Amino acid sequence: MGLAYVFPLYWMVTTAIKTDTEVFQVPPSLFPADPQWPNFLASTQYIPFWSYMANTFIICGLAIAGTVLSCSLIAYGFGRLRWPGRNLVFIIYLSTIMLPAQVTMIPLYVVFRQINWIGTIWPLVVPAFFGNALYVFLLRQFLMTLPNELSDAARIDGANELGIFWRIMVPLLKPALATVALFVFVATYRDFLGPLIYLTDQSQWTISLGLKMFQNMYGAQWQLMMAASTLTMIPTVVLFFLTQRTFIEGIALTGIKG
Repeated sequence: MGLAYVFPLYWMVTTAIKTDTEVFQVPPSLFPADPQWPNFLASTQYIPFWSYMANTFIICGLAIAGTVLSCSLIAYGFGRLRWPGRNLVFIIYLSTIMLPAQVTMIPLYVVFRQINWIGTIWPLVVPAFFGNALYVFLLRQFLMTLPNELSDAARIDGANELGIFWRIMVPLLKPALATVALFVFVATYRDFLGPLIYLTDQSQWTISLGLKMFQNMYGAQWQLMMAASTLTMIPTVVLFFLTQRTFIEGIALTGIKG
């Protein structure tokens, strides 16, 4: 079963260092006879690779900041504050997960066009500042595992709710926030449809859009496309290994409670 997942990655990497002839060789070779390592450099020169990567990281960074800030505040309101109808509102809010993104795609496009945001990164960034039901759920479940005595002691000392959230809850939320940030990064980094719809200027393209430039009406530079795809995959792999312990801890601590 593991080979079924690993083999496509292996094929991508080996294709990246093949010649154009070897790419279409029949029967296909599992490893190139003469590895073409310069293909990696050539792939970054065929398109504005580093410019597209910079655009991608900017959008990812803003999306992470917006999601972490908004979702943690919303989760605190649902998980730590008591107010009439809280559970009903939370269920209604959580039900928006069942709404496919394709349903809201056209209405959102119309709204963004009316406020002249088409051709900018704002349609890809601003929605992150309005929360995400799935991430709110994960953070709420984590907050509900924390003892109420922490908040009560802070209130006795004169802290307001914003102070309790920022000084007590946020430090304790770090594993869960890191997990949410990783999810947002991966989702934003690999997003193709959003940039395709909203980014009309080629200089603003993300790397997911840039990869399609290797294919045109006359054919495709498959070995260069695979080389660029391999380079594109590196940040997510490195990030996962660097945050693996925090990621697993965050998932384990966001258990279902109450």
